[in-house]
Amino acid sequence: MRLITWTVRIALFILLLAFAARNTEPATLRFYFDLAWEAPLVLLLLAFFAAGVLLGLLAAAGGMLRQRRELGRLRREARAAARAAPAPPPAEG
Repeated sequence: MRLITWTVRIALFILLLAFAARNTEPATLRFYFDLAWEAPLVLLLLAFFAAGVLLGLLAAAGGMLRQRRELGRLRREARAAARAAPAPPPAEG
């Protein structure tokens, strides 16, 4: 299974490397107020991909933090309920 995983990883890396090598032409990104940024196309694609990943992680972080707080609250309530519960009667034998 490891061999298949590494084979897929290497093939994907070679494919992406070839894509990057084929897209080195300069591209101009035009902003408002006559601002422009000229960089190789592959660099622009990488920058926007990284920005998308970052925004996705930030969007997911709020929900994850909310769930962690709720989980902590539920654990505290469970501990408090376990301490407040009376001990079970001894078993008759």
